[in-house]
Amino acid sequence: MSAKTASNLYSFQDYRAVPDQIHELRPECVAPRPAPIVIDNGSFQTRAGWASGAAGDVRAPLLQFKSVAARSRGAARGDTQIGNDIANVEPLRWLLKSQFDRNVVVNFDIQELMFDYVFMHLGIGTEGRVEHPVVLTEAPCNPLHCRQMMSELLFECYGVPHVSYGVDALFSFYYNNTRRGLPSPSTGLVVSSGYHCSHIVPVINGRIDAANCKRVNIGGSHAASYLQRLLQLKYPGHAAAVTLSRMEELLHEHSYVAVDYQQELEKWRSVEFYEQEVHRMQLPFSAKVLAGPLSAEERQERRAQQLRRLQEMNARRREEKLQQDQERLDRLLAVQELLEEGLFEQFHKSLVELNMDSAEELQSYICKLSLAVEQGRQRILQSEVSRAVGMSELEQPLDEADNSAEIDPDFGEDTDGEKPATLAQPTFNMAEYHQLYVGTERLRVPEIIFQPSLTGDEQMGIMETLQYVLDRYGPEQQEALVRNVFLTGGNMLYPGMKERAERELLAMRPFQSHFQVEMASRPALDAWRGACEWALRNSPGASGWISRQDYEEKGGEYLSEHCASNVYLPMRIAKPPPKGPEAPAAAGSVPTGTDATAVPVPAPT
Repeated sequence: MSAKTASNLYSFQDYRAVPDQIHELRPECVAPRPAPIVIDNGSFQTRAGWASGAAGDVRAPLLQFKSVAARSRGAARGDTQIGNDIANVEPLRWLLKSQFDRNVVVNFDIQELMFDYVFMHLGIGTEGRVEHPVVLTEAPCNPLHCRQMMSELLFECYGVPHVSYGVDALFSFYYNNTRRGLPSPSTGLVVSSGYHCSHIVPVINGRIDAANCKRVNIGGSHAASYLQRLLQLKYPGHAAAVTLSRMEELLHEHSYVAVDYQQELEKWRSVEFYEQEVHRMQLPFSAKVLAGPLSAEERQERRAQQLRRLQEMNARRREEKLQQDQERLDRLLAVQELLEEGLFEQFHKSLVELNMDSAEELQSYICKLSLAVEQGRQRILQSEVSRAVGMSELEQPLDEADNSAEIDPDFGEDTDGEKPATLAQPTFNMAEYHQLYVGTERLRVPEIIFQPSLTGDEQMGIMETLQYVLDRYGPEQQEALVRNVFLTGGNMLYPGMKERAERELLAMRPFQSHFQVEMASRPALDAWRGACEWALRNSPGASGWISRQDYEEKGGEYLSEHCASNVYLPMRIAKPPPKGPEAPAAAGSVPTGTDATAVPVPAPT
């Protein structure tokens, strides 16, 4: 929680990541057989650890780091900074790269760097291969091509013996169902919201209903960007200080979901409510240290120094002006000599260059410049005499004395130090200038999960999408689904989220219908815990694991299904009929004797 320094006054923590230590491989992770490595491959944070059965291994992963890598163009592979190696992401944000496009892994070069980082920091030192099975999370309805590339990376590059894929939201769902003592198989509706996307995942009799899964392209990253735009428009003078990292801190620690959005906004119209609920965020600043009051002697000495500098400055100005006037006078006298010598053609040409019309105008300028040069010499002489005899600057000509106020604004008519000490001087509060007042933004930003139109995005919110999914089932199945509505994901951590979901369900469900909403015990961590528990209950080689032999025989897109996995539905496409005299087969039929090829099924949106 941000440090609270006064009433509703908070300071930004500006968290700095601490580099992960390289752990030693413990004996229980090797014997009697290699322990599985559990990796929650999240778009915001990667979590990795062992499923060895030790109490500490089940509670929390050994590694938790942001799923980003920073490498300059042309830099070597070893110069890449990953996760917690980046202490502050803001200076390197333009270099950050992720393996994800929304919630799907597409950049497998970055994914390989992530695996290198995980295996190295877990203490795996075997040369050329990883001898441990791997449990990896993936998105609901993950495209077959993405799974094929992931399996190819794990089996071909790292030589892992077994791999199992599972949906992160389903791992969290079954983990919490076990803790609540619900019978298996379970039926329910999982609402998962992460960093890039939110998903509505129906579960029927213990298995995901992939045909009715829906995705909403709203997540934590959109909320952070929206909050950044709001505060940068509100405080344009602090636009550079309103960084995405600080906005994520505001979201995690100062935002909440309103149970009734419109009613909550009406409360903020009250001045008393605003003063009580607004959070003032203090930005870093450097305050200028003001000196104490000066004594009469110090003011007199300071005045004398200012006047001496003023004398020197005015003397230099007079000398420069005198030199310029003398040069121009010499030039005009040279032109006048051309007239006296009878060189009329050159004289008239010189007059044109001087922008003059006649000899009389030339003579007038010569007289004025001669007077100015003489006066300048007299002033320089008086200034030298006054400095020699110690004359006060106040007795100098007015052009010098008047400029003293420009040098030091402290000088005024009151020069004898008799200014009353009790006169209040207005001061500029630098600390208040560097404060951000976060008021209605605390509830407006999380509201985009329910109303994406606030950001100009034309799509349904998660509760409208949930209603759309429910409408695809019959009344009996709807009743079974809403009796176990489960909220999970890091973007569900806002206070009031469960109460808001209950209110929305009460509004959309028929009169006197029953429903129940449950929140994950640790929405951001339960996916890893569920995967770890599944790995402990299902040893490698059992159902749900993909072996190296399965990968070679059935292809990289193959998926061995289990309770928390996606559904493997390869599409069968007939090969085109051979060209020849034979008559073509009927449209849509599969020619006899031809093989079928498995292709990826696109993820429903």
